[in-house]
Amino acid sequence: MSSPAPQLPDAAVTMEISPEAMAEWIALPPEERPRVIDCREADELAICQIEGNEWIPLGDFPTVREKLLARNERGVVVYCHHGVRSLRGAQWLRAIGVERAFSMRGGIEDWAVRVDPSVARY
Repeated sequence: MSSPAPQLPDAAVTMEISPEAMAEWIALPPEERPRVIDCREADELAICQIEGNEWIPLGDFPTVREKLLARNERGVVVYCHHGVRSLRGAQWLRAIGVERAFSMRGGIEDWAVRVDPSVARY
């Protein structure tokens, strides 16, 4: 018997998720996992990324507002280098009506340390 799919935390309680929780979610089939947005810049994306992400730099969020409002029924997890920009991105998404928007705490740096050491650190 398989275990139930991991659930996003209560948005009223936290705005951040751990890299370990993110790893559980991205292991799910694409139709079951939250939307994952990498909000870093192009030069950072060229260094490393988490598989299955959608790349939308934080500075572009206002210009792609409608795109960001779509496909959020399973929630959204935003990540960056250290978790600062992604927290701003998750806050912005919540402000425009995406209730289940979260930031991956510690960014891809923590991901490389705690989940996948093969990811380049910079």
